[in-house]
Amino acid sequence: MKKVTLMAMAILFSGATVFAGSLPVKALSDTTKTKKVKPVVKPEKVQYTCGMHPDVLSDKPGKCPKCGMELVKKEPAKKKAETMKM
Repeated sequence: MKKVTLMAMAILFSGATVFAGSLPVKALSDTTKTKKVKPVVKPEKVQYTCGMHPDVLSDKPGKCPKCGMELVKKEPAKKKAETMKM
C-alpha cells in the first residue's frame, strides 16, 4: 500500500511540475510588470535674429529695429566634439 501511495504522489508531483513549466511567466507572477516611461522632450524655443545685428533677438519673425532687415531663425549652437587626449 505504501508503494502505491508513493507512486501516486510521484506522478502527481511530476504532473504538477510539467504543468507549471508550461504556463506563461506572466500567469505565474504579475509582480514583474514594469512600465516604460518615455523621456519628456521639450520643444526648442525658436529665436529670430538680425544678420547684421546678432544682439537683436526676438521670439517671433519681424524686422530689425536697428536696420529694418528681416529677422531670420537663429540656428542652435552646435556642440564641438571633444578631442581625446592621450
